[in-house]
Amino acid sequence: MKPKLCLIWITLIFVRLNFSHAQYADRQSEPIQNDTLMGDLPESINEDLLSLLESWHIDNFTKPEENCLDEETDTFFPDSIYRKRMQSLPFLILMNYNETVRKCIDLYAGKMRNKVRYMMGMSCYYFPMIEQKLDKAGLPVELKYLTIVESALNPVARSHKGACGLWQFMLPTAKNSGLEINSLIDERFDPVRSTDAACIYFQRLYDIFKNWHLAIAAYNCGEGAVLRAIRRSGGNRDFWRIYPHLPRETRSYLPYYMAAAYVMEYHEEHGICPIMPDFSVSIDTLMVERNLTFEQIANILQIDKETIKFYNPQYKREIIPGSIKPSTLCLPVKNLYTDIEDGKDSARTSRLDELMAVCTPAADAETEQIQTDEPQYISYTVKSGDTLSGIASKYRGVTVKKIQTANKMTTTRLKIGQILKIPQA
Repeated sequence: MKPKLCLIWITLIFVRLNFSHAQYADRQSEPIQNDTLMGDLPESINEDLLSLLESWHIDNFTKPEENCLDEETDTFFPDSIYRKRMQSLPFLILMNYNETVRKCIDLYAGKMRNKVRYMMGMSCYYFPMIEQKLDKAGLPVELKYLTIVESALNPVARSHKGACGLWQFMLPTAKNSGLEINSLIDERFDPVRSTDAACIYFQRLYDIFKNWHLAIAAYNCGEGAVLRAIRRSGGNRDFWRIYPHLPRETRSYLPYYMAAAYVMEYHEEHGICPIMPDFSVSIDTLMVERNLTFEQIANILQIDKETIKFYNPQYKREIIPGSIKPSTLCLPVKNLYTDIEDGKDSARTSRLDELMAVCTPAADAETEQIQTDEPQYISYTVKSGDTLSGIASKYRGVTVKKIQTANKMTTTRLKIGQILKIPQA
């Protein structure tokens, strides 16, 4: 996009949203500096909002939420109000309030308030799915707010360290949590599969620490760094007591999580209104059973290729490798079925039939997989003191050799938090 056209486009968007672009630029153009009290800032804090505006999903945010009073500046509240609100949140995870958390709240509700508007809009698309999966796994639903700190709800976010996706998985952790990463697919960018992996990782960390504050800190820096901080603090297991012994970014990680949860819950009190998405949040999932390119799908259904990329960000080369194994394809429902129901466009209906000829509904594919004779597994999270022989003895017909084969292990060494596949007899 040419610089002059880009400037006109951005200006028109903010005029339509009734924002003052000049005031907005003053608040957002300067990177936010680190603070000794909070430690290093998460990368999502300083992510360039203008680059997000140029991406497809932000281009499709055009509707401010109705019946919400939007303000350009934050409202001041005394500490007592913040403390009462934090204590009133219906969360399992304890939300602390202190000077560090207040600084983080001030940042989200102040300099970052325009970014919060867009993140709230993105949450309309991602949070229902995330909440469902967290609830099914028996985890606190409020863990969803970690995606605000991790990626600013940008599904294709990449950190300078190589972490990717909504949940910002590093490659080894992603693979250990069951995600597929190869030349064609990176499931770290798949919101559904990466959320499944996040649930597995959260449960593993909580099993180790039995404390959500420490588990959340370990999600950022790894369980080893948190265990070292506990040892250096004399065995203390309170986050705020081990705070000085944690890596600098992790010191700010939990406070920013608490601040993000607070601002998302109390946005109206701070005069922040969501910018609602104008793209479809209703999607259908098909199973593709042969190789199919995004260009082919776009041509068959007459859908913009960028739309296909948004709903299927896990395919690195815009190729769905369905001939290797059945692979998912997500598309807006309106692009798949509207014309069939209305019966107004027979040509488009035939194009949909053409796509369906190379796809199988997801439910049918799952039924076929259940009926196969492939071996079944259950997951086991390694705990302190576990051995392969001890784990094998817990399951009928399971041997050390079978566990090693199922997990492609060449030694009997185990790591706390490691997830093993246990074959079922």
